[in-house]
Amino acid sequence: MPSARQCSPAVAALSFLCLALSPVAQATSCTKQSPPHRVALIELYTSEGCSSCPPADQWLRELSQGFSAEQVVALALHVDYWDYIGWQDPFAQPAFAERQRWLTRLARSSTVYTPEVFTGMKELRQWHSAASVTERVEKINRLQAAADIALQMRPAGDGAVDLEARFALREGWDTGRAPEGIVIIYENQLRSDIRAGENRGAALRHDRVVRFWSTALPLNKTDGAALWRQTVKIPASWQRSQLGVAAFVQDAQAGEVLQALAMPGCLQPAGATAS
Repeated sequence: MPSARQCSPAVAALSFLCLALSPVAQATSCTKQSPPHRVALIELYTSEGCSSCPPADQWLRELSQGFSAEQVVALALHVDYWDYIGWQDPFAQPAFAERQRWLTRLARSSTVYTPEVFTGMKELRQWHSAASVTERVEKINRLQAAADIALQMRPAGDGAVDLEARFALREGWDTGRAPEGIVIIYENQLRSDIRAGENRGAALRHDRVVRFWSTALPLNKTDGAALWRQTVKIPASWQRSQLGVAAFVQDAQAGEVLQALAMPGCLQPAGATAS
């Protein structure tokens, strides 16, 4: 498979982010282009207040050992509905619980639970089976991408980062629906010492934890493209060197991910200076 950092002719024709960066620019900016095949989006819904979630968190951390970035984009979305039992998950966001409920409704199910895994917006109950995960991922990877994504990330000063994502539907993909793009910042190597709830006394580790989730951006109905730009202030508590960026295009009506992309960030720790 061609490198996701190369710009294909089709992508160039769509005015994508095919950047020939100078050595100086490369030191402070990172970019990535999606491949021609479809990358599997894996969403783990988890919580630090759930006693059965730590094994799933570990499973997500280890996914990169079996799959490359051109095969899988893995995300951990912490939900807040376990907070009532005594431990406030610091990574939980109400919007993630709402997305989980929405995905459950798309699957015509009424059961919301943790840990729960969705792959390409479809539930994967057998996530603990390596064979089941591999089968689902490879099935998605065999599909041609229905959309292209280009990402760019660069420091903006004052603890902020400039993010840019370009989305475009591929030629021939048109169902009359309105796909939308979403941009994410995730963080790796997070640790928590749990002092209450079902995991009291445990020292938990997390990777691929979603810290920022953008508002969905509809792709243009005329040309199937969209440009998303935003300067995001990075809280001092986030580990800048452990941040990454991801994006995906979803068909919310069909419950399908048309393409996904992720890349590690290129931010220095707060207070560091370029060498």
